[in-house]
Amino acid sequence: MDTETIREMVRNRYGQIAAGKAPSCCDAQLPADQQAQDYGYSAADLAAAPDGANLGLGCGNPQAIAAIRPGETVVDLGSGAGFDCFLAARAAGPAGHVIGVDMTPEMLARARANAARIGAANVEFRLGEIEHLPLADAAADVVLSNCVVNLVPDKAQVFREAFRVLRPGGRLAISDVVNSGALPPALAADRALVCGCIAGAAPATDLQTWLAAAGFRDIRVSVKQDSRALVAGWAPGRGIEDHVAAAIIEARKPAAGEAAGCAPATGETCCS
Repeated sequence: MDTETIREMVRNRYGQIAAGKAPSCCDAQLPADQQAQDYGYSAADLAAAPDGANLGLGCGNPQAIAAIRPGETVVDLGSGAGFDCFLAARAAGPAGHVIGVDMTPEMLARARANAARIGAANVEFRLGEIEHLPLADAAADVVLSNCVVNLVPDKAQVFREAFRVLRPGGRLAISDVVNSGALPPALAADRALVCGCIAGAAPATDLQTWLAAAGFRDIRVSVKQDSRALVAGWAPGRGIEDHVAAAIIEARKPAAGEAAGCAPATGETCCS
């Protein structure tokens, strides 16, 4: 499938989920709150977000690795109904600012309605593709995302854009999935699995290479070896857990005056 076909498939699918016309792409057999707790969110996290913000679409908790500080500006790639944005806003505080970016108008409308309902003054949502972020250069301290990068054909461009909008010293905190083994042809060609965070997963080594090429340092792609049961629930009985695993992706934009682009794809720093 070409890039535009994939993009339209994903947009239509998540528009249906936002409108309540389709179940979550993940484990639809479990309530969204139970899924979130399985992925590392606490009961306090769930209580802090408005009803309807958590649609059960993630594969981890990027908040746990983002270490968001009061006053920071945070960008969420593929923000959906706003769940991670509202949690980030709590951490950033009144002096901070959170910007969610999503390409699906239905998701955007739902997120904005959620923000209005709770009076979230430090959160905004913008329509856009994460390969072409509607933000100025060096606008953010943190870029986070939850199981969205795998849906994008040009992942290298996503990382270039994340690097562009981060301030020097800014950091990337992503929960996503990685390809741990080649998908059988029948799974790779399944359109539902493209939208279901399976067929679009890339190997960890490719992610490391793209991040390093974008200029990031201190790159870490940590595969969650204990995620088999969770992943299996996304498409029961199809054996996808043998080919895809959840992962944490972390990286840092060099600080001002620090040389960029010298970290190898392994993630080990080579600069003193």
